[in-house]
Amino acid sequence: MGALDHHVIARFETFELDSGQRQLRRDGKPIHLTPKAFDFLLLLIEEAPRIVRKEELHKHLWPDTFVVDATLVSVVKEVRRALGDHASTPPIIRTAHRVGYGFAAALERNVTPVPTVSRWLMVGRRRVGLAGLEHVIGRDPASTIYIDAPGVSRRHARIVLDRGDAVLEDLGSKNGTAVNGQPLDGTVTLKDGDEIRLGTVVILYRCSTRGESTETVARNAQSATSRARRGPGTQVP
Repeated sequence: MGALDHHVIARFETFELDSGQRQLRRDGKPIHLTPKAFDFLLLLIEEAPRIVRKEELHKHLWPDTFVVDATLVSVVKEVRRALGDHASTPPIIRTAHRVGYGFAAALERNVTPVPTVSRWLMVGRRRVGLAGLEHVIGRDPASTIYIDAPGVSRRHARIVLDRGDAVLEDLGSKNGTAVNGQPLDGTVTLKDGDEIRLGTVVILYRCSTRGESTETVARNAQSATSRARRGPGTQVP
C-alpha cells in the first residue's frame, strides 16, 4: 500500500459521486447504493471512457470469492435504477456485450491525492490488515477474521469501513462485545489503540497514516483452523 491514495469527486448530468464520503447524490440529495454497486460505479468512473472487462470487475468487487455473471448483472441493474439509466435514453452505463461495461456520459472528474490510512488488528502477535469494506469476526471458518476460541460466536462482530471511519458492531453474539472494557450496545467508531474483547479474546485496533505494511486476510479455512488450535489469540488466517 502506498503512502498516498486519492479522493474522487465526479459530476455528470444531475449527479455527483464523492468517493471520500462514499455517497452518490442527485441534485444534492443522497441516493442509496449498496457497497458493491457504489464500488462498481466508482471503478467505471475512474476508468472512463475505457471498457472495464468482466474479469477485472469480478476481481475488483469479489477478490476472494467466485460469483457467477448473474451477480454482476444484478449490480449493474441496481446502478442503472439509481441513475434512471433506461434503454430509451442515451446510456450512462454502456454495455460491451460479452466483454464488460464502461461509463458513457459526459463526465467532470476531480482526483485529489489524500493520505492513506492503514488499519489493522493485532490478534495475539498476528497483524491482520483491514483492506476491504466489511470484516466479519467469528468462529465461522467463512468469517473474514476467523477466531476459534471459547466465548466467540460463529458471527460475533463486524467492522465496517465507512467514510473513512472503522465502525464496530456486535452481531448478536452470545457473550457480547466490549471496547476498552465497556459493553458494546449498537455501534462504535474505533480509535487507534482501542481494545476489543470478544469472549476470552482481546484484539487491538490500530490505524496509521504512515503506510504501515499490513497483512491481507486470506480466506483459507484449513490453514486458519490449524492456527486456531495453537491457542486463543492466534487464530487468524
